[in-house]
Amino acid sequence: MPANSRLRPSDPGFCVKGMDISVIFKIAAVGIIITVVCQVLKKSDRDDIATLVSLVGLVIVLTVVIGMVGDLFEEIRRIFELY
Repeated sequence: MPANSRLRPSDPGFCVKGMDISVIFKIAAVGIIITVVCQVLKKSDRDDIATLVSLVGLVIVLTVVIGMVGDLFEEIRRIFELY
């Protein structure tokens, strides 16, 4: 690869240590599924179960995001050689 050609985030092969656009689609899919399930439960007068389902969805998404933030901090520590 020539010195002046760098890989940019818009390039098809760009990926930062396992973090790619598919994670965003997975989070969006969880959100859509949880929204549909909650709407169905609310229409059938099961508001308490709908609230629990939305909380479970929130916990699932937060677990994924917290893992990604942890990876980000590890990568920053590695790049700047912090201990």
